[in-house]
Amino acid sequence: MRVVPAPARWRAIVALCTLTLVASCGWGGKADGGGERLPGAPVGVTAEAGSATSVHVMWNAVSSDQGISRYEVYRGTTKVKEVPGSEHMVDVTRLRPSTMYVFTVRARDTEGRLGPQSKAVRARTPRAVAADKVAPTGPGSPKGRVVGSRAVELSWSASTDDRDVVSYDIYQGTTKIHSVGGNQTATVVTGLRPGTRYVFTVQARDAADNLSPAAGTVRLTTAPGADDGRGTAPTDFRAATHLADGAYYIDLSWVPPLTDGVVTEYQIQLEGQPATSLVWGGTAPRDRATYSFYVGRDAGVAHRVRIRAKLPDGTWGGFSAERTVTTGG
Repeated sequence: MRVVPAPARWRAIVALCTLTLVASCGWGGKADGGGERLPGAPVGVTAEAGSATSVHVMWNAVSSDQGISRYEVYRGTTKVKEVPGSEHMVDVTRLRPSTMYVFTVRARDTEGRLGPQSKAVRARTPRAVAADKVAPTGPGSPKGRVVGSRAVELSWSASTDDRDVVSYDIYQGTTKIHSVGGNQTATVVTGLRPGTRYVFTVQARDAADNLSPAAGTVRLTTAPGADDGRGTAPTDFRAATHLADGAYYIDLSWVPPLTDGVVTEYQIQLEGQPATSLVWGGTAPRDRATYSFYVGRDAGVAHRVRIRAKLPDGTWGGFSAERTVTTGG
């Protein structure tokens, strides 16, 4: 067994950077007239109806050399919301029932430069229910667990309603921080501070915007200091090799970490060093992800590989378990 020589390693990295899945060794917005890069387009954008008159829009944090001042949310071509750069979700209200809406998000940096629009996402508000004044029951048995120093997982049992539960709102203290669909009874909240005590509650909402009482509180204290991020690492990570047209490829597969948004970006580490970042240009997988890349033409070469995800709050999660594979083995 021998370690991959430097030339072959860099051939692998170059190959990774040219794959059509949108893998890149460095990217961002286009440079403006002064040569500085504009903020990139937000990725991981989702939109889900919160009631017959509201939609919850989320996106992943954007990195920028100058820092992000705020995000602008558009309904069609109309700007409808602005939020500070530290936030990456918002409720768009005063909508019409039974209507399809299209949303995009743009980032503006601290120098005032506006980046390109995100990919458009669609959401349809449910129909309004006449004279519905009955609120859903409170979510039952709320509970949670700490996932390292910067994330917690919350779960609850489903609420009931005389019509339908459209969404669940998650509160940190008295501040709404997240919303999920009415068919979901768990979520992961990321972007928390190490060694900090938090109080969470969950409330159900129906199409008429009736809000349930909070059935109980969940009190959690995140782990102190920095940790290995094990709770935010991709799981069930597997690696194998195959030969095609005289060249060897490493085949990866993993289950994305649970987060309060969509994971669209991963960093692949080869031989203990960052090799490249992998960015999904289309719909990122939520169940199992797969990826294959070129590593050279020599048999008997050992490679160590692992992967980590960029979380929706812009921080890196923990690394997966490391796997060792040998070409032709």
